[in-house]
Amino acid sequence: MAELIIVGGKDIQGSLQDIFKFARTSPVPRQKRSIVVSPILIPENQRQPFPRDVGKVVDSDRPEGSKFRLTGKGVDQEPKGIFRINENTGSVSVTRNLDRETIATYQLFVETVDVNGRTLEGPVPLEVIVIDQNDNRPIFREGPYIGHVMEGSPTGTTVMRMTAFDADDPATDNALLRYNIRQQTPDKPSPNMFYIDPEKGDIVTVVSPALLDRETLENPKYELIIEAQDMAGLDVGLTGTATATIMIDDKNDHSPKFTKKEFQATVEEGAVGVIVNLTVEDKDDPTTGAWRAAYTIINGNPGQSFEIHTNPQTNEGMLSVVKPLDYEISAFHTLLIKVENEDPLVPDVSYGPSSTATVHITVLDVNESPVFYPDPMMVTKQENISVGSVLLTVNATDPDSLQRQTIRYSVYKDPAGWLNINPINGTVDTTAVLDRESPFVHNSVYTALFLAIDSGNPPATGTGTLLITLEDVNDNAPFIYPTVAEVCDDAKNLSVVILGATDKDLHPNTDPFKFEIHKQTVPDKVWKISKINNTHALVSLLQNLNKANYHLPIMVTDSGKPPMTNITDLRVQVCSCKNSKVDCNAAGAPHFSAAAALLLPLFSLARKFTKL
Repeated sequence: MAELIIVGGKDIQGSLQDIFKFARTSPVPRQKRSIVVSPILIPENQRQPFPRDVGKVVDSDRPEGSKFRLTGKGVDQEPKGIFRINENTGSVSVTRNLDRETIATYQLFVETVDVNGRTLEGPVPLEVIVIDQNDNRPIFREGPYIGHVMEGSPTGTTVMRMTAFDADDPATDNALLRYNIRQQTPDKPSPNMFYIDPEKGDIVTVVSPALLDRETLENPKYELIIEAQDMAGLDVGLTGTATATIMIDDKNDHSPKFTKKEFQATVEEGAVGVIVNLTVEDKDDPTTGAWRAAYTIINGNPGQSFEIHTNPQTNEGMLSVVKPLDYEISAFHTLLIKVENEDPLVPDVSYGPSSTATVHITVLDVNESPVFYPDPMMVTKQENISVGSVLLTVNATDPDSLQRQTIRYSVYKDPAGWLNINPINGTVDTTAVLDRESPFVHNSVYTALFLAIDSGNPPATGTGTLLITLEDVNDNAPFIYPTVAEVCDDAKNLSVVILGATDKDLHPNTDPFKFEIHKQTVPDKVWKISKINNTHALVSLLQNLNKANYHLPIMVTDSGKPPMTNITDLRVQVCSCKNSKVDCNAAGAPHFSAAAALLLPLFSLARKFTKL
């Protein structure tokens, strides 16, 4: 006898025989599957015929009448229809050729179902692995490939790295690449200037530094045809190629040198601009700072009369005169000039004697124009001085001190025609009265221009400016404005007009002005004039007048010493003003001119001023 304990099962009572019977018929899950599947391996790129069997599923305990069912990507999921299974035998077949580079593995599922399609067992995973074939060439995807190496670099200097890509299985030799150089152009000075690491793709120099001299190379650019081959470089491997361009870069290992030790130049005195181009030679790359020249004047230029700049196209030094030279001061100049590169020289190269040159400059004498001193010339005189008064004597000198030349003077511009100049000694006197109030005078200053002409061949002419400051004298009488006014015959406000006065002279020959009524042609105490300020006065009536035209003489006097007086008639029209209408015709007065009409607002201003 024995005791059987079923863990996790229902309580069972009965004989041992009944217990074992229960164990065989109870729905306890199996611990071992009856569906046996193994991974299926299929080479890619298989040829016809299709479909072809590639594997089989075995079920050692499949119920009678049950069937196999296959699902997953490649069966009932996109891409659909690639695999299928014989529902009775479990044979798995492929319907077309496969591409590992598109899909490397397929995860399928197998199960058994009854006649009604219900799952009896499974699903069990079935993995289909596509076996790689060497059907992809290596390709270089990162071009263009351009590398640079400095001239004179040591042997073994790495220039660049080139790597190719192979779409085949990286775990196989199908994607195991090896590199080599198929061709080098040009093949001088050595057909093997470079080497490529067969595994890494690193391109390095293999020649001595002396052969990597950019200035002696036929061409500083090399093109290499690089080949990548799979199958670890075996002859059966597929290949792909690309071009590597290698530039031999310049370094500043050559100093610039003048083409000659001495240069000559001539320039006329007084002229500016480029006088000579200094030429140099440099074997370095013209596109780099190792070739571009920088010039410096190191001696002979104390007055900074010369400058030198580099012509960017030719690399020549353009020597210029920037301050006019004077033949009478120095007829010859000698400059010492050095040339260097923009980039520093390499340590084992230095600038030699050929990097300096001497420039001899000859200054040519020209007939220079006479020069007035001072310029401008200034003098102060009162206006209205008598005709013939001497203002000043101008002075012009000839810079050509080594030439014996005479100078003659003449008037160039005299807008008012007031002046005369002695052609021999340069004395300037007046030919007319000087008037400060003339329209040719600005801010009390009159401007005239004179010429000084030497006796050279051809003669040279210099121009001088004379500024005459005119002091004011009281030579202008003041005048009043307005000269016409009107007033109503029944006006309650007897203010007539506010008069203003002005004077062309300057203070103190102007205001304060004195306003007076010179003579009255009507009974006394009819008109009154009252001072408002230094420049204005109020004319008013002491009583209403009948409609008529009245002429009132106004005398205005300035504050000059002696003072000047002007008498001006003020015409006053007494008009009829009814129903807001002004009628001056009833007084027999003439019609207002346009100027008089513009003065009407002053009449209103007078009224307002009186009210205030």
